[in-house]
Amino acid sequence: MNVLHTAACTTRRAFFLATALLVTVSVAAVDAAERPNVVLVMADDMGWGQTGYYGHPILKTPNLDAMAKAGLRFDRFYAAGPVCSPTRASVLTGRTHNRTGVPTHGHALHRQEKSLATALKKAGYATGHFGKWHLNGVRGPGVPVLASDPHHPGHFGFDEWLTVTNYFDLNPLMSHMGEFEAFEGDSSEIVVDEALKFAGRQKDRPFLAVIWYGSPHSPWRASETDQVEGEEDRSANHHGELVAMDRSIGTLRAGLRKLGVADDTIVWFCSDNGGLAGVGHDSVGGLRGHKGTVWEGGIRVPGIVEWPAGIEPRVTEYPASTMDVFPTLVDLLDLPADSMLDVVDGTSLVPLWKGEIGPRKKPIPFRFQTKAALVDDQLKLVTENVRRGPFLLFDLEKDKAETRDLSAERPEEARRLRALMEAMVESVERSRGGADYPEGRVTREGPHGRFWYTIPEYQPHLAKWAERPEFVNWAKRGAKKKRRK
Repeated sequence: MNVLHTAACTTRRAFFLATALLVTVSVAAVDAAERPNVVLVMADDMGWGQTGYYGHPILKTPNLDAMAKAGLRFDRFYAAGPVCSPTRASVLTGRTHNRTGVPTHGHALHRQEKSLATALKKAGYATGHFGKWHLNGVRGPGVPVLASDPHHPGHFGFDEWLTVTNYFDLNPLMSHMGEFEAFEGDSSEIVVDEALKFAGRQKDRPFLAVIWYGSPHSPWRASETDQVEGEEDRSANHHGELVAMDRSIGTLRAGLRKLGVADDTIVWFCSDNGGLAGVGHDSVGGLRGHKGTVWEGGIRVPGIVEWPAGIEPRVTEYPASTMDVFPTLVDLLDLPADSMLDVVDGTSLVPLWKGEIGPRKKPIPFRFQTKAALVDDQLKLVTENVRRGPFLLFDLEKDKAETRDLSAERPEEARRLRALMEAMVESVERSRGGADYPEGRVTREGPHGRFWYTIPEYQPHLAKWAERPEFVNWAKRGAKKKRRK
């Protein structure tokens, strides 16, 4: 590392430590010349209960445990959606996914959305994306994102990207800015290594690195050394992927220290949705529901923010969401208000980073297919059918497993939340029509639901990809479809 970079890092550390001493109620806006680096890390299908610090029966996560001890651990952190693409859209926009063109997985994010990466790029950040994308309307196991893809990460503000369309496992085939590149090893370790290389190249400006893992999503292919002994094949591989992912968290934290930027870097970890059923052990820590539902098990996920220069370590019960990431960074970095669209569902968590601030004042909305939920601090209203009901009310402070409906006992609160939910549904419908965009309509609707083997640019690769275990069945489908034509 050169002397100038080391001196700059030392100066930035001193600045933030001094700021931390001066701030009593909230974190002051960060001076434009002294902005911290930002690393956003997201697991794929990791449940709320799948950490050592929550007492998982077989899984050990020493690196996440260490990060949780050193940072702000959220015991009530929510993915914006109960499946993957929606939550990713929420991180980049600060909005519930239904507003953005991504009602479920395999839909393309509207190009009219204002992106977190674009905002930080305008503020002078180097921006990089590493791993799963799944915001370009392509379905099936992850394949390299095409340079010609009109919804690749570069169109949303990323200077550099090493990306696949969807989930990925051992020895992945990825896309570096449109050029296909094969890697050997665990996918979590690969994307962390590449993100650290990117960080190391930034000598004179802060960086945003978005690391979106493919683990522990199916088809569950962990190395033999990571597989959990004594478990059946599915469980051994599923939990083995989490073992490797946790190890990569350790690599990330150690790598930032080696670069001399750990104190000045915000690392924000979460999962994209709740845990899975049928993976050998309880993935949701006793919560109700799993991935695909708006019960707590489908949307409550592990959440940790570590920033040595700006966050005092502790555990909080404050309810927060992936929709809060963008508003928090806009507030912290003192970015222009027009960095985001006017209609935003998240809120800044900056005041929380220095101490508890009481109840959350802005409810957290959820809408997925016919399902809907609204978290209003400790209360939650939830329904499986937003048009017909029933609408159930729970006090999550006393009943996190959602076992006792309180709608009859607390009718006024049930009616109040029902009215807020109805207003949310109406607002989202207006957004879906494009009301939040300057044009007043959606002008750049993206594709959705395309399987990659149907896309012409991928078809020349089908024969070769049929030799890869993660693609073999999908490539054969494409070959059959091509022969029928």
